[in-house]
Parts: sequence; structure tokens; C-alpha cells
Amino acid sequence: MSGSAPTHPTDGHLLRAFEGLHPSSALLAEITAGGVPGVTLFRASNVASLAQVRDLVAELQAARPAGAPPLIVAIDQEGGQFLGLGPETTPFAGNLALGAAGDLDLAEEVGAAIGAEAAAVGINVVYAPVCDLATEPRNPSLGLRSFGDDPVAAGALAAAFVRGLQRSGVAATLKHLPGLGAVPVDSHHELGILPVDAPTLHDRELAVFRAALAAGPRLVMSAHVAVPALTGRVDLPASLAREVMTDLLRDELAFTGVAITDALDMHALQQDLVGQVLDAIAALRAGVDLLLAAPDPHAMTRVRDGLRSALRRGLLDPAALAVSTARVDALRRSFSQPGATLPPVDEAAHHALADTLARRAVTLVRDVDGLLPLSRRDRVLVIEPRPRDLTPADTSTEVAPTLGQALRERWQEPSPPLDGAAAELAGSAEPSEAAGGVEVVVHPDPPSAADVAEVLARVETADRVVLGVTAAAIDPAQRALVRAVLGRGVPTIVVVQRSPADLAEVQDLGTVLLSYGIHRPSSEAMAAVLTGAAVAPGRLPVREPR
Repeated sequence: MSGSAPTHPTDGHLLRAFEGLHPSSALLAEITAGGVPGVTLFRASNVASLAQVRDLVAELQAARPAGAPPLIVAIDQEGGQFLGLGPETTPFAGNLALGAAGDLDLAEEVGAAIGAEAAAVGINVVYAPVCDLATEPRNPSLGLRSFGDDPVAAGALAAAFVRGLQRSGVAATLKHLPGLGAVPVDSHHELGILPVDAPTLHDRELAVFRAALAAGPRLVMSAHVAVPALTGRVDLPASLAREVMTDLLRDELAFTGVAITDALDMHALQQDLVGQVLDAIAALRAGVDLLLAAPDPHAMTRVRDGLRSALRRGLLDPAALAVSTARVDALRRSFSQPGATLPPVDEAAHHALADTLARRAVTLVRDVDGLLPLSRRDRVLVIEPRPRDLTPADTSTEVAPTLGQALRERWQEPSPPLDGAAAELAGSAEPSEAAGGVEVVVHPDPPSAADVAEVLARVETADRVVLGVTAAAIDPAQRALVRAVLGRGVPTIVVVQRSPADLAEVQDLGTVLLSYGIHRPSSEAMAAVLTGAAVAPGRLPVREPR
């Protein structure tokens, strides 16, 4: 333990965060004094480029006192819609794509690639995989982050992802215990209630965590949701409940690693000056090891000082804190020393893997209208929204719209000959030299009435429409645009680019596909299917919502 004891017994339970591309001198001084267990890096606050992150992590680790184990340096690098390390990393499709592909080896390889890219810049904890089940279509924060709604399949895929991450030298984090997929609200903004009874919770939500825990993840992150099936209360977040963080996680699930909260600045927790400190105290009393601070320095200071005061006044048990500190210290000592030589990241192999995942995931829900493949004699209009963040756990605004561009590029290529099952399923595409073409309209999201009118004017000139949809189930404006386009009567193929929840809005449409991603590999894979160059091998990883 030499060199790793915090300056105050409670300080080692507050995982820090900060604003800026460089740590402040005050934070570096606290690290040198031994009072900081580690930091979380946030995309919006701390990441400009991979080279900058590498230098930042090196600066943080260099500030440790002699003999101290490596700092925890964590980030959300889930893949799909949440790439905390930014667009220089490989744009893997979301977990739902892995659910659609249904291949455990593929899930492990994707996890390993994400882990290798994180480790290459010094990250040693990744907040992934998401173990929440996609059971509530109205959940605004889940999107592509779930593996699906089947507990057995999701648990196996989560375990494979954990194995991949940790074989690359980063610690995996299961989230969000005990599961928030059935909650119809976003815990970033309000406290939701997990509306399940205890038997359902144990057989469904917790089945995913049990399977994933068998793979040996080093951390588990709690959900800021109320779990009356375990606590008997609708006003107590799981992160603050001993029934969840000790009775369930430690005693029932036998987890011996580090328990960490979701971010303290989420509005499912109290955000007033007093309430924020009280919730932090409650979390440690419940059995949490690490509190995930947000970058607000004033909030961190309040929490730090409040925890110190709580210990002085006997509100925190020193013996329990010592056990918790030992868990955090064991995690830190498990990390490779900063500067250890790592194999170079094989960027070409990772991009090829992303392409493979995207191709394997594309799912044809139905084509009763027989609109596939598109005829190259047709005038095709692609309508797609400009990507936006649907939740704070989202980095979609950094992604350029690519579906129309990918189809245009595919349109200009000769139609490749198909053989076997592909030819039978796809039919014969029209010659590439035939008349026709692809027009693309990208609308703001959410669209205004004027945006909808402009889109409809373009629809009038098309023979076929390809309509990209990303949030129709939760966004009334996008839903109105979808209905207006379909009401024009032009033969339309809907491409659901994110959550299958949007299928409920097009359940009467004859031709519908899913791509499970808005990044370039997913769009290219979809364009290949639309033009008959490939089939759609994926299987819907959720029950089709009605």
C-alpha cells in the first residue's frame, strides 16, 4: 500500500473529472499528494484527438507519488452512438448490431478492438458493455446501446464483449445495475422507476448481469433508477440503496470487484447543494466504492468536503471504507504500468472488422412490396436526418449523414454478379448504365414544418424513396415527417438507422430494413443491400414493437 494511501480516507472514493485538455495544477497537486484514485475523461471536456489524450494521460500518471499504483483513467467507449474517444477511433456499429449478428466470436473481437484502441492512449477502464435489455421502446437513452431484449442472448454477448475488452488490457464495466432498459425516461434528466416485480427482475434483467459477471469484469456501474421490487420505494435510486449495492451485488451476485455509480450530475440524483452531498454519503453507505464525478469543480469540492465531514461525524463506517479502499487499490494494482509497450493498433484490421459487423447486422424486416433491389432506372430520393445526440450518452452530432452518399457511390458501380442464395434473394439488378439516379436530402432533426414541406416537394419528383429514420418513436416531429412522406404514396423503403423502436411507426409499410448504425460502415452495408449487391443476413434482436 506504500505510496497509494489517500490524504483523507474518503478522498479515495471520489473519481475525479475536470474541464479542459490539460489537468489543472491543483488536480496534479492532489494526485501527487495521493488523494485521487483516478479520473474519468469526457468527450466534451477532455478529448480533442487521440494524440492529445495520450499526452494527457501520461501527464496525469506522471503526477503520482513514488510507489503508487497507476491511476484509474476511464472513459465511455461503447461503440455505436457513444464514442468517448472521438471520431478517430473505429466506428463500430452499436451493441444492437452485435445482437442482430448473433455471433459471440464477433462480439469478443469487437470488444478486443475497442479495448486495444483505448489501451493505446493509456485508458485502463472502459465503461462498457451496456447490459440493459431493450424492453421499453420509449426509453430515450438506450438506442443502439443494448444487445437486445432476450436475456440469454444479451448475457452471452455481454460476456463475450467483456472477454474481448479485458484481453486487450482494459477493465470492463457492466452497466447499469440492476438494468434500466424497461424504464421509459432518461435518468440523465429524471428519476425513473423500474416497473418489474422481483421474480421478473431476477429472471430477466439480472440474468444478463449474471452471465456477464461470469466473464470476470473488474467493475459494475449502478443505475440511477428506483427499484421498488428490491427496495420497496419509488423515490430511492439504486445507486443509494444498500439492497442493490450490497445485498444484491455483493451477497447474491457475489461480485468482489469495484462498484461505481453512474455520473453524479445526472438529474435522477439530487442536484441542489445539500442534496448532492447527501446522495454521495448515501451511496458510500449503500456499498459503492467509487463515485463518478462530473467536471464541475465546485460540485466535486462540495462532495469531497461533505464526505470528509460525514466521516468525522460518524456517518460513514471507517472499517467499511477500508474494505472499499482495498478493492479500489486492487483494481489499480492490476493495471500495467504506464508506458508499457503495447502492440500497435491494427487500424486496417479494425476497420475491416467494423465493415464485417455492419454487413452481418443489416436486417430485412419485410419486403412484401418487392421494392428490393432498387432499379437503376428509377429516380431515387434518399431522405435522412442530420445526426443529433438523443441523450447525453451520445456522440452522434459528430457523425456526418452517410446513407445517401453511400447509395450514390454504390449506384455508380457496375452491378456485381450474384450467385447462390444471394442471387435468389436479391433478384437481378438493373444495368448500371440505365437512366435514373440518386438525390439526397438531409433535413434538420427535429424537422420544422418548413423542413417537412421542403422534403415533400422533393418527394413529388421521385420514383422511389429511401427514408432514413433515427428517432420516430420518441420524437413527434420526426414521426410527423415519416407519416407525411408515407402519405404521398410514392413507393418507399424505410431504413431504421438506430433503435428498432421505430418499427412501431412503420408497421403497415411493406419494405423495412434496419442498419443499427449511422456511421459509414453501416451505411455502406445498407447501400449494398438496397442495390442488390448483398443480402441482409441479420436477425431482429428484439420483438417487433407494435
